Amino acid sequence: MKDRAIEMIKDLHEGNLPDVVNRDLELKLPKAMKAITIIGPRRAGKTYFLYNIMKRFNDVERERMLYINLEDDRLLPLELSDLDILLNSYYEIYPDNRKRMVYLFLDEVQNVDGWEIFVRRVLDGRNIRPFITGSSSKIMTREIATSMRGRSLSHLILPFSFSEFLRARCVEVDEYLSSAKRSIVMRDLRIFLELGGFPEVVLEDDDDLKIRILKDYVEVMLIRDIVERHSVRNIKVLRMLFHAILSSYAKQFSAHKFHNSLKSQGIKVSKNTIYEYIQYLEDTFSIFSIRRFSHSLREKEQSLPKIYVIDNGYAAKIGSSSSLNIGRLMENAVAIEWFRRMSQNPLLEVYYWRDNRRKEVDFVIKEGLVIRELVQVCYDLEEYDTRVREITALEKAGEELGCKDLKIITWDRDDSEIINGKQISFIPLWKWLLGRA
Repeated sequence: MKDRAIEMIKDLHEGNLPDVVNRDLELKLPKAMKAITIIGPRRAGKTYFLYNIMKRFNDVERERMLYINLEDDRLLPLELSDLDILLNSYYEIYPDNRKRMVYLFLDEVQNVDGWEIFVRRVLDGRNIRPFITGSSSKIMTREIATSMRGRSLSHLILPFSFSEFLRARCVEVDEYLSSAKRSIVMRDLRIFLELGGFPEVVLEDDDDLKIRILKDYVEVMLIRDIVERHSVRNIKVLRMLFHAILSSYAKQFSAHKFHNSLKSQGIKVSKNTIYEYIQYLEDTFSIFSIRRFSHSLREKEQSLPKIYVIDNGYAAKIGSSSSLNIGRLMENAVAIEWFRRMSQNPLLEVYYWRDNRRKEVDFVIKEGLVIRELVQVCYDLEEYDTRVREITALEKAGEELGCKDLKIITWDRDDSEIINGKQISFIPLWKWLLGRA
């Protein structure tokens, strides 16, 4: 083990880090010595984000960074004591670093039983800042919080945002765009909405392979991350549930109605099992939900959730719909971006609003105690009925919630309008996704 460890350490320090797409997530290192945990869906780029962090540490010598891929076949099988061998081998090569800050990157840490004992120990007794990643099938946010006993800070990595997507495709978006550059951005926006942001999919050239990759992700998520981890026996129901969600993403989802649908087909399963399967899908970051806004906590929790998928590629390419609904894909992309922003701003909360007459506002944005803005998502407002529906709901929600910041995210409209004494801003989707409006 020691010889293999030394070989791996020297390979890292004498070689070049792989090329990476810079991610927008900014890490703020706390003064207190805490482990930095990178979580997120499978294949979202957690490993490459570690490389990204290492490249960002411009003022830190490479020798003060120790990266260990705990899935490297040269190390397997691993015992807890092997982590000490790896660390001691490092200090044997660089004895002076015992007195200096060292940045330790443990990738796929779930491969070592009891890893949290080692991480807590180095936090207590060494001048070491640990960064850890783990497969979503083995290391969940709440499990990290429990095992690390408040000694870690978690950061969420999702598939590429639109700005990261453009960066990966080497498209620069200036403050002012020519008609030609604007056409490129709008073309790429359409691709982003239909194929999503998983890095491997974005960087693949072959369209058929993109879809095969997405389907493989779904299979691995369902089988390894859920079936094997939770010993799920009714795989058929799990598949049916996921595909039902893909068919109704960006809409209210009723587990009760889904249960009745199964019952009508002669499929016996308890309603509690359906709720468990939905939680498993959320735990693996495959889906996420938002609740109906209410000042009553009880009413919020009892409301039907609107469910979104973590990547548009799942909805557009894996779902059963025979045609694309660009409006729903837009809403799902906006929901993902709000999910990303919530992970970076602990005061941010996102809900939807709906009244008894089924008027609906897609997103209620609450920051702290204040309703900050109300946001609709609509491809265009050319049809009279669509325009009336979207604007009337915004107006009523604004009055009820005391919010004056009213927005409609559209495909390409970029202006504002005073309607019934209220100003409504119309924002192109690409601008909003890039944080320019």
